[in-house]
Amino acid sequence: MVADGMLTRKRYREVPPRVDYELTERSRELAPVLGELARWGYEWAWSPPRSSERVDLGAIFRLAPGLVDGSSGMSGSVDLEVTDGSSGSSATYRVTMSGSHAQIAENVQDGSADAMLRGTTSAWVRALGPMADREGLSSSGNGSLASMLLDLLALGEGREAAVLEPERDLESAAG
Repeated sequence: MVADGMLTRKRYREVPPRVDYELTERSRELAPVLGELARWGYEWAWSPPRSSERVDLGAIFRLAPGLVDGSSGMSGSVDLEVTDGSSGSSATYRVTMSGSHAQIAENVQDGSADAMLRGTTSAWVRALGPMADREGLSSSGNGSLASMLLDLLALGEGREAAVLEPERDLESAAG
């Protein structure tokens, strides 16, 4: 992605070695497109995860910069914590919003966020799905800011997902 101009890479002369990657303007311009593709997927192809599927909540959270627009008027930071992350430990994502822009950082745990949302992977899947069942998430801090961010990340905004009925859809496709 560095060679394609989507990321910049900065190496530090440290022990242990450290490398930082940052999005370029080119990739930031692509973020709204990715956000709309995610919305399309929610609307037309959402289904509960199968038992063999692994849900990468970080991939969903990383779409936040592409979903924030100037109409939201959001400003502040929200920590999103998955208490049973893929490595078995918790994973925290901080979304910082200012006007029409948002940034995401991972593994920031300094307690300075305006709001915190916390839950297991299954609680997050229920909260971000079409039913928007947020009962499994716990929150602290600025509740309205956290709720607005959840609305952006989830199907939200009054949209409804297409219900997938494989048998019916196969029958109609077969004619």
